[in-house]
Order: sequence, then C-alpha cells, then structure tokens
Amino acid sequence: MNSVRETQTQLHSTLVEPGTVRLERLLPGPVERIWAYLTESGKRAKWLAAGEFDLRVGGKVRLEFDNSKLPNDSDTPEKYKNLGKHQFEGVITRLEPLRLLAYTWTWGSADTEVSYELTPRGKDVLLVIVHRRLSDEVARSVMGGWDVHTGILADILNGVEPRPFWSTHSRLEKQYAARL
Repeated sequence: MNSVRETQTQLHSTLVEPGTVRLERLLPGPVERIWAYLTESGKRAKWLAAGEFDLRVGGKVRLEFDNSKLPNDSDTPEKYKNLGKHQFEGVITRLEPLRLLAYTWTWGSADTEVSYELTPRGKDVLLVIVHRRLSDEVARSVMGGWDVHTGILADILNGVEPRPFWSTHSRLEKQYAARL
C-alpha cells in the first residue's frame, strides 16, 4: 500500500469538448474494491455522496451530498455555504458490473450524464469518469470537484489521511479556471 499521498499539483480532469469533463485516476485495486466504492452507499459516502443505487439499467440513482462529513481543514467557502446538504437523482443508463456504470444526473433543470469505467492495470485499476452535458460554468467547478473527490478516494484506498475537501477544492477550482 502506498504510504505517501500523491502530489497535489497534478491535475486529473480535462475538458475534452464543450460541456464534457474527463478524469483519469489510477487507484490501488482490485477492481472489486473500486466497484464497491462506486456502488455501495456507505463506502461512496466516504469520498463522494451517500444514496441508494438500484443497480440495473433503468434503476434509480440518488446522491446525497454532505461535504461537511468529508475531511475538512477549513470553513466552507462563502459561495458554497448555501448548498448545505443537497441531493441529486438520476437513472442508470448503462451497467456492466465491475467495468462500467453510467447514469443521468439531474443538475438544476438539465440532465447531465456521468460514466465510470474501470480497467485493471496489474494490481491497480484505472478509473475513468466522463461527465457530459454540462454548462461551461458547471464544467469548471465539476473538474475540481471530481479531482478532489477521487483524490479523497485514492487517499482512503492507499491508507493515508484523506486530503481536506474544501481547501483542496478551492485550490483546484482556481487551477482549472486558469487553464480554461
């Protein structure tokens, strides 16, 4: 197990086309372990959001965010204070257990779509997240969000103290904004 957290200067998300963000992160496997952190509410709550998934095509997805329960070292930035706990819903559009999970994610009045693809790489697993149909403003925030959330997941899987959510998100959001 890696005992040192990855350098926090590496950016993992890219804007591959307008409204589409792609993130790649190599995680310690096996693939079954990563799949559990994607699909099981209790494990997913440690790095992203709780909420039940009806694991079948057409099944409902509920994401219950409470970023105050994620590792933190500072207060919530002013522009995010009104979010508090929030919930998103969607429907599973593709499902290949241990390999691919995709679902709609209702964001405001728009249905975005997020997909997670897992590819074994020796003892590790390449996680590829693609989030589609985002407005430009939301895409900038999502790039930093996916980066910090999956960074927390990597820290948990590597057995190191997870990075703080808000200070990392704020730093990444600025770095991504400077790139666009």
